[in-house]
Amino acid sequence: MEINNGVIDQKNAEKLERIAFILKTVAHPLRLGIVHLLEQYPQLSVTQICDMLGSEQSLTSHHLQTMRLKGVLSVKRDGRSMLYSLKERDVSLIIECLENCQCNM
Repeated sequence: MEINNGVIDQKNAEKLERIAFILKTVAHPLRLGIVHLLEQYPQLSVTQICDMLGSEQSLTSHHLQTMRLKGVLSVKRDGRSMLYSLKERDVSLIIECLENCQCNM
């Protein structure tokens, strides 16, 4: 990251804003669980996600919708099912970095 005279350049400022936006979007245990599942399985339906996480469908659907609207997930119709996938693969890298951090553990 370039810092000139204590000022972060515009490109890096935008990058930091994007990272903060992603972190805020996934900052919930259920959303993190969804991201982890979609790292392992490229496409999953709401029912599959609920079964794997043991979560309620209405709550899971709400979180999926939020992450889709904020650009973290994409959705594709397959017959009667909606299949969710990670739109931003970098989300996994950010979360992996935080998981590997030994700070305050």
